Amino acid sequence: TFYCFVRLCLDKILLQCVLQSRTLSGADAINALRPFYFAVHPDFFGQHPKEREVNENSLKRLNGYLENLQKPGFRSFKPTQLTFYVREREPNSSNVQESFSASGFRAVSFTLHTRDLLSTVLDILNSCSLSTEHVQSLNVNSQPHKEAKSTVNRPIKWDKTYYSFTGFKDPEEELEQAQRVETTLLSWLDDNEASAVKKLKKSLPLRKELERLKIELSHELQLSDIRWQRSWGIAHRCSQLHSLGRLVQQRPEILENVKGRTVVFTDRSGMSAAGHVMLGTMDVHHHWTKIFGRLPNYYKLQKGLLLLEDRISQLLGGIQVIYIEELQPLLTLEEYFEILNSFYNKLRDSRLPFHPRSLRGLQMILESDRYAPSLHEFGHFMIPTVCDPAALQWFIFSKAQEARENLKRKEEMMITEKELINTSMERFSLDRLYKEPSVSSAQMIDCCKRLLEESLPYLQGMHLCVSHFYSVLQDGDLCIPWNWK
Repeated sequence: TFYCFVRLCLDKILLQCVLQSRTLSGADAINALRPFYFAVHPDFFGQHPKEREVNENSLKRLNGYLENLQKPGFRSFKPTQLTFYVREREPNSSNVQESFSASGFRAVSFTLHTRDLLSTVLDILNSCSLSTEHVQSLNVNSQPHKEAKSTVNRPIKWDKTYYSFTGFKDPEEELEQAQRVETTLLSWLDDNEASAVKKLKKSLPLRKELERLKIELSHELQLSDIRWQRSWGIAHRCSQLHSLGRLVQQRPEILENVKGRTVVFTDRSGMSAAGHVMLGTMDVHHHWTKIFGRLPNYYKLQKGLLLLEDRISQLLGGIQVIYIEELQPLLTLEEYFEILNSFYNKLRDSRLPFHPRSLRGLQMILESDRYAPSLHEFGHFMIPTVCDPAALQWFIFSKAQEARENLKRKEEMMITEKELINTSMERFSLDRLYKEPSVSSAQMIDCCKRLLEESLPYLQGMHLCVSHFYSVLQDGDLCIPWNWK
């Protein structure tokens, strides 16, 4: 299925690339970009919703850039900044499908400003530290049958002295200067404000409908909240709420178990590690009905989960085990229970000499996809489930004081972030200002402080999202990178 995805995405983009690039065929380009797609494809980030969302959005923008390369007569290229989370590779693995390990991933940002397919493919691979040897070999293999065509309409390439003598502008030098120009916030807003306003106005009736449906269903089911795991469009969200409303009418007796809970529309159905009811958007009403019927059993399992957290806390000197939705994968209750249980058994067998209550007031989250412990800016420890107990003990002891200081600073940072968001909304008359989960509080604070130093009349009445890239969402939200220039 992955190969089908790659071919479907790239066939449309690369079908006519022979006409656009005389050094790379469409089939060769598909093969050339395959390692890149293996490294960043969202399907491989199922346990990392933040990184998956960044890669999904960046792939859309990359595809748009590649599509423009094919348009006949298209000349107006603007530098496009992209951010991808790239999976780490095993250095000794030669098989592309097996070359990626579970050791983690890294963030890669780069700017595309090339005007032909081959240069763009090479830029992408080089930026992600992926090999380009296969591209060079493909280029050599595909050269012979194109030599005849390459002589047709071949542009004249003058020596540099020609431009110095005549005073004419060197097109290559002009292109290099244009490529060095970075996208700025003001220039991007100037180019995209009209499109965003048009999309936003079109979405306003649906936004009102969404709010009405959410209020009505929350009241009828006595829900704590209704959320969405991913950034689906407004129309998609309305459709999901209509489906839930129909189920309420058809089977009202089953929904008694959901009172006081939070419902999250996501990729699969069940109960999350945070105790929220998950409704898979691809599931039919029958599956949702079964989930609502199982809720009493889930609540029993949740009590066992809380007991495990308490036992782990006792073994680690009173440190509190927490689960943070924004920072951790969306795990089911069963998955999180297994992680906690495995970690508890490991700790119990190791018998680490933590003094009782010596770490009270500190917090930790468990992660199943890391190998090294770390300390978050908000003061909680991020502990891998496979971490060596002795190394874990040393790390917690060595970072305990720093963790306490970060926890004290957390509340101040949250207050500062909220104040800056409110001030920015008022200053620019924004209808909404928010950030993606992958943007930290420190990054958001830095972004807002610099925004407040600017004069931005374009933002009045808009929805502004602080992200890692520039984009106009389908409902008119403006996305800007937190480190905009």
